Amino acid sequence: MIGRFGPTTQLRTVLDGAFVGVTNPKGIVFFAAVLPQFVHHAAAHAPVQMMVLGLIPVTIALVTDTLGGLCASAARTWLTRSDRRLSLVGGAGGLAVIGLGVTVAATGRAD
Repeated sequence: MIGRFGPTTQLRTVLDGAFVGVTNPKGIVFFAAVLPQFVHHAAAHAPVQMMVLGLIPVTIALVTDTLGGLCASAARTWLTRSDRRLSLVGGAGGLAVIGLGVTVAATGRAD
């Protein structure tokens, strides 16, 4: 893939994604608002508790996102090996859009 400043490596893509995830303000606010409720503040190791509680969803997200990416990559490789499969995917997408349009037209509000 060619990016704005030349060829983009897979490592660069992963690092860009990690940077976006770490600096996401929604995630930071969520963790700052939710995690302290589950920490036993009387214990001596409150920062360690916060770190462990923060790493659990990060680990789950890392595993599930990695598996999703690998499955999507395998599916893309399999689908693009055949022109017939590729056209069937395009046709299925077109039918889905038509179906959504018909559904919206049939159930839309009158006003």
